[in-house]
Amino acid sequence: MPREIVLLSLLVPTLLPLFLGCAMAYWIVDRALARMGLFRHVWHPALFRAALFVCLFSGVSLLLGT
Repeated sequence: MPREIVLLSLLVPTLLPLFLGCAMAYWIVDRALARMGLFRHVWHPALFRAALFVCLFSGVSLLLGT
């Protein structure tokens, strides 16, 4: 995978679109977990949410090989 992507004649790091895509996916997963009531059973919801995003972002970036 290239290290930079040309977007509107600008060189954008590859991780930026991945970050934005993971942020949208995280928002959807977070809303679904909140509707199911999972955060009532989690000790520290903010820490769980941060770890969820880190796992999602690192998993996608490792999967794509960036």
